[in-house]
Amino acid sequence: MTFASSSAPGSLGPLFLTGGAVDRGGEDRRSQGWLDSALAAPSTRALLLAGGKTPVAGAALAAPLASELLPELGSADTLVWLGRLDGVDWVCASVAEETLASLAAARGAALAGLREVGAELPLGEAALLTQATAVVHWRRVTRFCARCGAPTEAVDAGWVLRCTAEGTEHFPRTDPAVIVLVTDDADRVLLGANAAWGGERYSLFAGFVEPGESLEEAVVREVEEEAGVRLDTPVYAGSQPWPFPASLMLGFTARALGTDSTPDGEEIVSTRWFTRAELEAEVSSGLIGIPGGISIAGALLGRWFGRELPQPPEAPSIDPNGAGGEQAVPAAGESAGEAK
Repeated sequence: MTFASSSAPGSLGPLFLTGGAVDRGGEDRRSQGWLDSALAAPSTRALLLAGGKTPVAGAALAAPLASELLPELGSADTLVWLGRLDGVDWVCASVAEETLASLAAARGAALAGLREVGAELPLGEAALLTQATAVVHWRRVTRFCARCGAPTEAVDAGWVLRCTAEGTEHFPRTDPAVIVLVTDDADRVLLGANAAWGGERYSLFAGFVEPGESLEEAVVREVEEEAGVRLDTPVYAGSQPWPFPASLMLGFTARALGTDSTPDGEEIVSTRWFTRAELEAEVSSGLIGIPGGISIAGALLGRWFGRELPQPPEAPSIDPNGAGGEQAVPAAGESAGEAK
């Protein structure tokens, strides 16, 4: 990825997992029988998921024709029409892990998740896998009506769950989370280390937006709570869907009003100001880790750094952009602040 210069405000530009030009067909999928028609189409592809993984061959999804898998698709827990990419319909389905492993082996494909292959796939396929990962999780955890507890049934090609008792409609959930790159008057960057990382991995501050709160207010609150630093007005930089399980990461930059920083001692165990030279030296020597990969955290930090981010001698596997809290996967994330 090519980074713009230092801390200039404005858009981050294209980010991984975005810009795939998938035609979601919002009006089409409301048509009765749309999903069945898509399954019957000879060119429709099936993106199969189990445990967050899908078959991948080389740098592309190993998505078979849906017509080849009608028995498996008919018994799938979740079946959703994703939309069209380059004129081809795509559906996604959750299947048993044993079934997926067998299908992948038969096609010479390996099983991989979005974190592993999101940066390698073509933009459109990465967008499809992002979409499928999110909607399959939502379907898995939304089997009953939140109003009355009755079972739900899928309508609108899998994009709406309707209460079988009251007819209440439930839509996919997206949780807004802010993430911010903080700099001072000397253009140093403020990073924090989460307690879950053992104090050796530093990243940006992030957290979920609370009810009744603007995005900018959430940015200011999170940094003051976790690092004890007050900010000037945050500037929006870009966004990235992050389906682990249902976040939309909204990136900002902000200038600190002072440099005294105190970690909260619970989530954040250390905060530090870094020059570019200091960050490069400590990461390259393996003393600390920083975000990278497909995350917006890495994109924000990379734009400040001005070139490709330094890499540690051995890059550990982490969860980029992990916003923490009960809504996130139980793994270490790349944003220093965990969402409340």
